[in-house]
Amino acid sequence: MPAEKADIISQLQKDILRLQGFRSKSADSTPDIDLGPINTAFPNATFPTGAVHEFLCAVKEHSAATTGFVSALTGNLMRHGGACIWISVARTLFPPSLKTFGIEPDKVIFIDLQRIKDALWVLEEALKCEGIAAVIAEIPEISFTQSRRLQLVVEQSKVTGFILRTSARNANTTACVTRWKITPLPSQLEEGMPGVGFPRWHVELLKVRNGRPGVWNMEWADGKCVVISDNKASASTQERRLKAG
Repeated sequence: MPAEKADIISQLQKDILRLQGFRSKSADSTPDIDLGPINTAFPNATFPTGAVHEFLCAVKEHSAATTGFVSALTGNLMRHGGACIWISVARTLFPPSLKTFGIEPDKVIFIDLQRIKDALWVLEEALKCEGIAAVIAEIPEISFTQSRRLQLVVEQSKVTGFILRTSARNANTTACVTRWKITPLPSQLEEGMPGVGFPRWHVELLKVRNGRPGVWNMEWADGKCVVISDNKASASTQERRLKAG
């Protein structure tokens, strides 16, 4: 009897994780999002798809960095086809910049609205479309009830949603599977080369359901996100400060 109960509990845990977007690497054909060591923070070491993720970005600099990081994640989801829906009440994204992250701008449907209420309605309806690779929404705030509605939707459709909370002054509780904060890091130039280097971010995974939060410095290079050491990030920052001084 104890063994049977343990098997039942184990199966229930697996079913709950699957409903919340956590899957094993061989569970289905959904493209994996390769974040290197960050993947170990998630159950089954796999980025949760078919779930809603929230990003706190209350200042413009954070919003720009978050847009880049989310674009990198979305590019992974769109590798095998499918469109992306980008919803906003105050969009500042330059669509051609998406090509940096492997996204063709004509594969993105932009929906610009004036009222937050309308944006939330469109977000919920978009997440119901099973053929969509990802849905991104730039909205000032979202309540727990609203986020719970979205999470229930994606548990059925298996669509991945990203919410960029552009005025997240109060980090209220939500039903989102993860909570992130992305801040920019100075890029590092190749020696003797003009221009700017690859995008770099300070990535904070503040909350992950049934996982382990953490902090990493990352760079977008050669079409993927790679973790960079603190020493390299600090050296790059110091170099920029010396040049500026």
